[in-house]
Amino acid sequence: MNHKNSTNLLVDVPASLPSELVEILVQSKQVRVERIVSTGQCSPDGFWYDQEEHEWVLVVKGSAKLLFDDGEMVQMNPGDHVLIKAHRKHRVQWTMPDEPTVWLAVFYAVDDRDGTVDTPV
Repeated sequence: MNHKNSTNLLVDVPASLPSELVEILVQSKQVRVERIVSTGQCSPDGFWYDQEEHEWVLVVKGSAKLLFDDGEMVQMNPGDHVLIKAHRKHRVQWTMPDEPTVWLAVFYAVDDRDGTVDTPV
């Protein structure tokens, strides 16, 4: 690609990191897109994400397991994606320790007018 603002999600992926790497790729008042790189990191014991916005997340490379507070465990491999509704408590239970896991996460607001979600375009 010859666009000045284009890049590849799999370029400059560190082989190991002391903590998860989060890069905001695009952001507006309603939507935020992040590239997240994990190298064996997971959520701290007892910690649960409880987010104000919805999150659609895709594993681009690597593998991970998400755990929801209702006990549901979701194994994620390249190409797998999941929509996590606002305030659905979840945590990253596991990511591959010997290969980076690259995530693409899209966070978007709940439509306050009628309780439905704004669909990302």
